[in-house]
This record gives sequence, structure tokens and C-alpha cells, in this order.
Amino acid sequence: MTMLDRILNGRIKQGSLTILSHKGEESRYGERQSGWPDVTMRIKSSSAISRILLNPRLGMGEAYMNGDVTIDNDDIMGFIEIIRRNNLWENGGEIGDPKPFRKWIRHLARPFTQLNSLANSQANVAHHYDVSNDFYRLWLDDDMQYSCAYWSEADDSLERAQLAKKAHIAAKLALQPGQKVLDIGCGWGGMALYLNRVANVEVLGITLSEEQLKLARERADAAGVADKVRFELLDYRVLAKRAPGYFDRIVSVGMFEHVGVPQFETFFRACANLLKDDGVMLLHTIGRMGKPGATDAFTRKYIFPGGYIPALSETLAASEQVKLIHSDIENLRLHYALTLREWYARVHTHREAIEAQYGERFFRMWTFYLAGATAAFESGGMCNYQIQYIRNRRSLPITRDYIAQAERDLLAR
Repeated sequence: MTMLDRILNGRIKQGSLTILSHKGEESRYGERQSGWPDVTMRIKSSSAISRILLNPRLGMGEAYMNGDVTIDNDDIMGFIEIIRRNNLWENGGEIGDPKPFRKWIRHLARPFTQLNSLANSQANVAHHYDVSNDFYRLWLDDDMQYSCAYWSEADDSLERAQLAKKAHIAAKLALQPGQKVLDIGCGWGGMALYLNRVANVEVLGITLSEEQLKLARERADAAGVADKVRFELLDYRVLAKRAPGYFDRIVSVGMFEHVGVPQFETFFRACANLLKDDGVMLLHTIGRMGKPGATDAFTRKYIFPGGYIPALSETLAASEQVKLIHSDIENLRLHYALTLREWYARVHTHREAIEAQYGERFFRMWTFYLAGATAAFESGGMCNYQIQYIRNRRSLPITRDYIAQAERDLLAR
């Protein structure tokens, strides 16, 4: 507790954090303040303290999952918020910054944790997305969009915000009827079906999740558009060899985070080769607002094996190698935080059903993941980037006015 006290003392100034040890020791940090969490954490064993000190993010996550650490009222969101919000990324302070030796080890190990071969990629995707469609259906919006929504107003519903996200992306794609569109990492098919419905385009959606593929095909059949919206269990690298220059448009939402730095240039080369000479691509991805980093151990072990959140610099450096022109870049700074808070609330609403199906440990793992992700977007260095790419500088109008007008037209339908 002495070591833990040294780390936290002076770092928690706003909000109230009380820690009760297994020996009955009590430590208090900060002070109660309106608009800030008031949190009590209970540590059940000395081994939990050691685990947290050795690796704060992974150790805290595992201790919480296993019940060695509890938070009163299960307010893991409040606990992580009070830590991160008192140490904003913009201010340069962050709990658990790795020491130089650990940074060196991470730098050396990073490529090996992201070697996403064809076989590894499918296994990594299955780890996260093939839990079951029923699980995701519990807490996602009606269209099952598992990516950052677009909030025009803070009090919008999740359903309206996800619809606005699809319209925002469709507007940037500048779609024309009859065009052929590729959706890389199509999820459960919501984006592909939307683009077909609003723009009368043909869409091929590819995924590496068998669960997602099954439901996406069912949805296309139910909508009567299976001849226009097709879904395949297919890797983008394989498709690039089969269909060079075939697509007018490419969209990829929430998939680039699974690619890994060693494959960045391969990914963009595949996209460039799949596009027609006047093609347009829209990449929607979580990103870092600072320099390149490393995936934290908890996320890598339990949530997204093989995943990596890219910095804008390394994303553009890779796409520049294949002459994809980044014609428009937008930073969605707070939109994912709003999305994640809504998901977190919905997961808690369905706690009984989730625990009955997957167990208490799984529920705690998932809420720790969502709470940590929320804090990363509210107080850490995470954001969302939408990057529009073109192969020909004359493919689109020379001002952005067409985007806003198309978006208004789509939302008015």
C-alpha cells in the first residue's frame, strides 16, 4: 500500500477516491466535487496490490475481473475516470507511464504482437467478434453498428447518432447509382445495406467473422437485396489478387485497428489496387492524437489480440507509399466517448442476461474494457479519424461543400 500511495498521492486532486486494503488500511485521495466521481475501491489481497504495481493496466484489469479488487456499486467507470481525468493526456501526465527499459522492450516487441498473417487475422477476429451475435445485439443499436457514432447533439439517441455516422460517411464517398462498393470489415452488414438503400449501389462486404457473415447474409436476404449486397468470408489481401481495379468506392469502418503496423503498407497497396483510377476510399479508424505507441497489455490479451491503434503519422506514411491522396481528414475527438458511455450503460442494463450466459468474470472484463476505452477518449490520447483517399486529384469537387449538402439530403430521407 505504501508504494501505491506514492503513485497516487498528489495525482488525484479532483473527485474522491478511497482505497481499503485487505488489512483494513484506508487511504483517501482528492476531495468530493460536483461533476466528479466519488469512488471506493476494496483490495482483497496483497497479491492484487503486487499485480497492480507491476503492470497497472493489466494488473488492475485482471484483479477486477477475478474479484480480487472490487469497486463499490461496481463503478469501474468512475474509478478509471478519476484516474485518467486528473491526468489529462494534453497536460502530459499519465498514471503508469512506462520506464525507459519497458518502453524499449515494447518497441522491440511491437512488430511481433501484430504479425497478422491470413491465419492469425481470422483467429484474432474470431476471438472478439464470434462471442455470439446475441451478445452484441443486447447493447448495440438496432442496426448493430460496432464503431464510433456521430453525435450532432449530446442528447441524441445512439440509434440517431449511428444513422448520422452512416450518412456522414456516405456523403464523403460521393456515391453514384450503379457504382460498385467494397466494405472492408463489414461487421453485421449495416453499412453495406445502408449504402445500397440510399444510393442504389452494389456492395461487397468482407469479414473474417463467421458469426457476422451469417447474420449479414440473413439481413440481406430479409431486405430482398442479396443480389445487390453480397457478403463473403474473405481477407482483403486475397481479394486484391482477384479483383484489381474493380471497385468505384471502398469504405472501411473500425477494421484498420486490426491490421497491425507490419501490414499497413500491404493494406493500402491492396486498397489502391482494388480501386478504379478515379476511385474514392473512406477509412474510419480509431487513432492516436500523438506519436506512435503500443497496445496496452490488457487489450492485447483479452480484447483485441493482434490489434493496434495507429497514429495519424504512421497511417499517412503507409498510404503515401502507394500514391493514395489523402483528400480530407477529420478528427472525431469526443464522439467515441459518447458512444462508449452509451454502450457501457446498456451493458449494465443487461448485466443479468450477460452473466447468466457468460459469467461474472466476463461481465467484469467487458465493463473494464468499455470503461478504460471511454477514459482513453475523454482524457487520454485516443480519437477517431476519418480519412478520405482518392487516386486522382480531380475525382471530387475542389471544395468540401458537396459533403455537407449530401449529408443533409441523406438525413432528410
